[in-house]
Amino acid sequence: MLDLVSSQGITVEDRGPGDSPLAVRGLTVSYGQKPAVFSVDMTVQPGAMTAIIGPNGAGKSTLLKAALGIVKPLSGLVTVYGRPLEQQRTRIAYVPQRASVDWDFPTRVIDVVLMGLSRELGLLGRVRARHKAHAMDCLHRVGMRDFADRQIGQLSGGQQQRVFLARALAQEADLYLLDEPFAGVDATTEKAIIDVLKSLKSSGKTVVVVHHDLATVTEYFDHVFLINTRKVAEGPVAEAFTAETLQSTYGGRLATAQIDQISRVLG
Repeated sequence: MLDLVSSQGITVEDRGPGDSPLAVRGLTVSYGQKPAVFSVDMTVQPGAMTAIIGPNGAGKSTLLKAALGIVKPLSGLVTVYGRPLEQQRTRIAYVPQRASVDWDFPTRVIDVVLMGLSRELGLLGRVRARHKAHAMDCLHRVGMRDFADRQIGQLSGGQQQRVFLARALAQEADLYLLDEPFAGVDATTEKAIIDVLKSLKSSGKTVVVVHHDLATVTEYFDHVFLINTRKVAEGPVAEAFTAETLQSTYGGRLATAQIDQISRVLG
């Protein structure tokens, strides 16, 4: 279905909730009297990398947390691969915002990654050689193998972000949800993260990222979801990420110069 227009915004492509790794219908979340997310529909396309973008306070992180059940919505339905969230949690890996984590907690890097194997390890948490080998392989994939025995609080912000990505990799999920993974990291870390995410996509995984840098959307992502409390637009980047939808999403908060620059990138 193409070029559908509704009260939810513009949907350039919608394969339906049954086909979607993550489908949200009528999701509303409120903090106090003001809704942070209002009656939002979202359909994530399988095997793709999707960016959730919008201005500060637009509900991007809240949408992700509500979809995961971290924040309780007032209303709405969430399905993962066509089934209720609670039945599919083992298929999801989540990387939270770095700022939301207590980095003073005394634990080693390798132990953080092993947390990604908590379901397999069980209550006793008995770590076998194969578990440690798997964790070390995940650290290698993000360029952090040599830091395995370092205290997590001793790392830089970018290094900490890579470790949390390694923890997500350890889960061997089908759907990866990341909340602002590039915020406050250096260029080397950003490249390392995007390379890993693209490799996940190449292996058939689905990746959804709350993203803030509009200049890299066309380079990094296949699909885009624009939100400002309500859904503004969603679809393939080439069709839904336009000067018009950006203006509708950001309004006066997006400088004309930024829109002109993005328009040139889009051709």
